[in-house]
Amino acid sequence: MLTAARNAKERFKPRVITYSPKVFLPLTNICRDYCGYCTFRRDPGEMGAHTMTPEEVLQVARAGEKMGCTEALFSLGDKPELLFPQMRETLRHLGYNSTLQYLEKMCELVLRETTLLPHPNPGLLSSEWLKRLAAYSPSMGLMLESTSESLMCSGGAHDNAPDKLPSKRLRTIENAGKLSIPFTTGLLIGIGETAEDRVDTLIAIRNLHRRYGHIQEVIVQNFRVKPAIPMSSWPEPSRGEMLRAVAVARLLMPDVNIQAPPNLSAPNYEELLDAGINDWGGVSPLTPDFINPEAPWPHLEQLKLRTEMKGYTLKPRLPVYPEFIGGPINGTGLLAQRLADAIDADGYARRAA
Repeated sequence: MLTAARNAKERFKPRVITYSPKVFLPLTNICRDYCGYCTFRRDPGEMGAHTMTPEEVLQVARAGEKMGCTEALFSLGDKPELLFPQMRETLRHLGYNSTLQYLEKMCELVLRETTLLPHPNPGLLSSEWLKRLAAYSPSMGLMLESTSESLMCSGGAHDNAPDKLPSKRLRTIENAGKLSIPFTTGLLIGIGETAEDRVDTLIAIRNLHRRYGHIQEVIVQNFRVKPAIPMSSWPEPSRGEMLRAVAVARLLMPDVNIQAPPNLSAPNYEELLDAGINDWGGVSPLTPDFINPEAPWPHLEQLKLRTEMKGYTLKPRLPVYPEFIGGPINGTGLLAQRLADAIDADGYARRAA
């Protein structure tokens, strides 16, 4: 299976592996969902709870710009103001009515004041909000995670996480397709789903891509145990499970970019190349992985070395893949200008971290 997946990858994008030099902007870690594997989320007043100010956003973005980053990844809790009055007060103090409105303005701020390109991951989105964010972002993302509704049951990974209902997430991904927005999604393995569930999840993604052609990237992410989570005693997926999941993703979607995070498969993350990935995802020379803070990203020189040892060339890309740039860059306004300034002749990032 691994040989077939690797061969399929080579037919798709021969000899090249990409990554996105990024800064990670955790706009707010206050969230109304309580996923069993998450250490990112906080309640208001809980130690570590924080909503970034515009000044903090710009400070990190400018520092990343100086280091050659091209992506500003915005991650945040899903509409926390709907559950927490404290978040509504925070937003009122900042001058906004909703977290999505604040995100929109921060994407605009980063786009206007730096050369970084925003890539927001705000959770469930209506068609209206997809359109609004697309004005400042060449691509967006929402992890499907799993199509298994059993994870919503009592004691499951998504128990008490209403925004993780598969039908809601599929609707957001489909609406992005109707709007031709380059979209990143993926699955999370090892959270209580079966091997069949993983295939079902990949097929659901493939079906949407066949219908709309907008899935620019599928992430295969493995669950990692952390001490302070409800799932702290759950087993992590084995190396073999991870490699099989990546290979199945490649074989089901031979013409789609397949990514797996290197920091979650350390120290031997280069083995993922044998399963058919063609991308390492976002890697930051500046900010940590706030979702998995115990797993630092590899240094770029080490990533380059290991990639080359497998016979590939490592190339930096923008948050939007070369084959998906056509829509955003042919628009009008600042986003199209920033994209034109950022790409090389092949649609990859002109500058690298």
